[in-house]
Amino acid sequence: MEITQESRRELWLRPYSRNPDARTRLVCLPHAGGAPTFFRDWPDHLSPDTEVLAVCYPGRQERIAERCITDMAGMARELAAVLATLADRPLVLFGHSMGATIAYETARLLEREHGVRLAHLIVSGIAPPHRLGQGTLHLEADEVLAEAVVEAGAGDSAILGHPEFRELLMPAIRADYRLIETYRLTGAGTAEQRLDCPLTGYHGVADDDAVAGRFEEWARYSSRPATITSFPGGHFYLQDNEGDLVRAVARLLENPGNHSGESSADSSPAD
Repeated sequence: MEITQESRRELWLRPYSRNPDARTRLVCLPHAGGAPTFFRDWPDHLSPDTEVLAVCYPGRQERIAERCITDMAGMARELAAVLATLADRPLVLFGHSMGATIAYETARLLEREHGVRLAHLIVSGIAPPHRLGQGTLHLEADEVLAEAVVEAGAGDSAILGHPEFRELLMPAIRADYRLIETYRLTGAGTAEQRLDCPLTGYHGVADDDAVAGRFEEWARYSSRPATITSFPGGHFYLQDNEGDLVRAVARLLENPGNHSGESSADSSPAD
């Protein structure tokens, strides 16, 4: 059976606020091992003029029977093809942790292969692409990987400590870790790495991975204005600060082609 554009969108995107007349579309990409439900309460803090969609990666929730995607190029290619069909109004991507890197690579493909420029890219909780190092957690035993996920705050110890639940959930978690741990930026230090859209970065002040990874260098990934803002908390600062964070996003969405925030950084190419 042929897969239509509409059915492909329904496969990849979960609508948490439906508005066919929305002024802006906000598409949210979850962290490694995450699911679209992570963003289900965001519409409570946003204007009805914003349509909120969350990405469901293969291998989880309603897509649990599907084969997981384990490489960044494949994930970005699939997602870009879906989002290119939503370019009839301003499109903003928000990605947290692994989701931020996927959002960036998807934005590159949208510009380069589909002629679609985002109204804004919002990245959260991860070092910029050229600072990401190779990891090996995806090669570890289920118990070791599950423990790392719980320690990072991305999983529930009661659930991942249960053998049957762990067997059900670990394939998607392992696939996500493989995707982000084997990712390598192409075009580093060249104009190819820069997006032609404003960029905003959010992170927790106690998020060692983001801070040690020189989070402010995300500003180098756009030829447009870039803003970096910090919040109290660690890697999952956005759970404890959801209202404040989403209200900050709401202010961006009032005029997504511009930027505003706590501090700015230069946009020279990465070394």
